[in-house]
Amino acid sequence: MKLLKIGDNAPDFECIDNSGDIIKLTDYKGKKLIIFFYPKANTPGCTAQACNLSDNYEKFISSGYDVLGVSSDDQNKQNNFKKKFNFPYKLLCDVEKKIINSYGVWGLKKFMGREYMGILRTTFIIDEKGIIINIIDKVKTKDHTNQIF
Repeated sequence: MKLLKIGDNAPDFECIDNSGDIIKLTDYKGKKLIIFFYPKANTPGCTAQACNLSDNYEKFISSGYDVLGVSSDDQNKQNNFKKKFNFPYKLLCDVEKKIINSYGVWGLKKFMGREYMGILRTTFIIDEKGIIINIIDKVKTKDHTNQIF
């Protein structure tokens, strides 16, 4: 697994979203994009992060960005998460972890003295040409928007 860095081309992907629509990176060609990877829908940290981005969605749109959330949750879980909190952006269902692996966000995690493999909470900022212009890997879930701007 290659670790991505600022200046790299964002890895292309194709995946279903919470509504069952097929979403591709190429759908965002010519647009700026924020892709945030989160471990699990409807958990406290992921909810805080997703709600913070949702609360500031107009700021992203007015700055020319769209937003995508990605986890390995299935379509039903992602759709329930989106509906419960009325998120204005799409949530991708990367059940097979293809995007998660191509972006290098599957790795060793530690929680309460236990080590396990999981999704590393990471956000990628991608420009209109598909180039990664920022990577945030120390995400402040309740104040994530301010880390992006």
